[in-house]
Amino acid sequence: MNDDVTSRTLTVFSSPLCGPCEQMKAWLRERGYSFIVRDVMMDEEAGELLESHGIRTTPALQVGDRFVVGLDLAAMEEALADW
Repeated sequence: MNDDVTSRTLTVFSSPLCGPCEQMKAWLRERGYSFIVRDVMMDEEAGELLESHGIRTTPALQVGDRFVVGLDLAAMEEALADW
């Protein structure tokens, strides 16, 4: 994947039975955003990526090289506005 594609990809880091994770995905879908989902319980690399950024919880939204942790709608809107 080239850098331009990576910088334009939204990624939701999720875990099973995570209500806020499902809320984040629904919020993004309602606003027409396309995104990929990485389950940190099944995708070891995804968990390691979050941990390398000091993130130990889900949901987390990666917008380019920026991360929004938790279901923080204001921070998500801000990150997406800059994206």
